This record gives sequence, structure tokens and C-alpha cells, in this order.
Amino acid sequence: MDLICEKYQKKFSAEDAVCAHLEEYCRFREACIINFTTREQQREERREQDSVCKCRAVGAENQEIMDKLNFAKGDGLLPAIVQDHQSGEVLMLAYINEESWLKTLETGKAHYWSRSRQKLWLKGESSGHVQMIQEIMVDCDEDTVVFKVEQIGGAACHKGYASCFFRKVEGDSFAVKGRLVFDPQEVYKK
Repeated sequence: MDLICEKYQKKFSAEDAVCAHLEEYCRFREACIINFTTREQQREERREQDSVCKCRAVGAENQEIMDKLNFAKGDGLLPAIVQDHQSGEVLMLAYINEESWLKTLETGKAHYWSRSRQKLWLKGESSGHVQMIQEIMVDCDEDTVVFKVEQIGGAACHKGYASCFFRKVEGDSFAVKGRLVFDPQEVYKK
């Protein structure tokens, strides 16, 4: 699925879209989610400007953060609670390992470890409903994170709902309380 760049009026695949801002911006700022470019276009523009975006560099400061997360717990997987950065609504729960953590820090897009597929997973790689990181919170034991995200496409759930928590327990059954944003059969055609 493609993302539309508001600045360049072009389509880019979710995997190729990166922050196009100069160093005065950071991937955690809302401005970054509306200004996408391709990796090649970004390299060319940066060569012209002789500037490197510090927010994309995985360096010592990111290593320090990773060292403080306790990946030893849970066989190398930590829970990542995902919230809408504006409303605070819980969108989903996923798991990260060191690789997905570093990829998230590097790209500003939420990456997870898929336990069922046993591989790195960019949220939205199939649907285009990418999660752009706005803020990351770490709990007191350094074994759980909260990703506050801008949910591109309005839906985090693969069943088409804004949140994976779209059902409520009522008596002895589940009642749908969430809103359907898209038809999963249309989005995930194979």
C-alpha cells in the first residue's frame, strides 16, 4: 500500500517513506508524518544540502537507550503498548525485540517482532496503515514500552477496526463497540 506525500504530491511505498526534514526536526515531531520522500530522493537532497538528519542516525545515544531496556525478560521480547498519540486510545499490544527496537528508532516507524511468523514486522507493510512514532515511554522495570503513534489510515487492527480492542465484555459474550474503518478482504487481497 502507498502513502501520499502532501509536500511532493507523490505516492511512496510504506517501506520506502522516510522523514524528509532537515536536522532541526525530529521523527518524533508531528511535522515529520506529513513530509515523506523516498530514500534515494532524501540522499540526493541531503547531498545537495550537505546535511545529515540526526534523528535517523542509530548511534551511541540509541545504544544507551537500548542498553537500559531489559530484553533478558520474556525470552528477548518486550510488550509494546500502542496508543494514539492524540486521544490516548489503546490501539494494540505487540512485542519488540532488539532488532525491531533499533529499526523503530532508526526509521521512526513502529516495527515489531511477529511471534507467529518469527520475523521482523513493519506495522502496515501489507495495508499501508503505518504507525509513525510520536513518543516512546519506558516503564520503571525497563521491560515494557508505550509507543504513542500517529496511525496512518485510521486503523491499527487487521480486522478493519481503529483499535484491536473493539469488543467489550457484556455478560457472557463480546459486543462490538469499535468502529469499522476498512474492509479487511479488500485491503488484504492476495
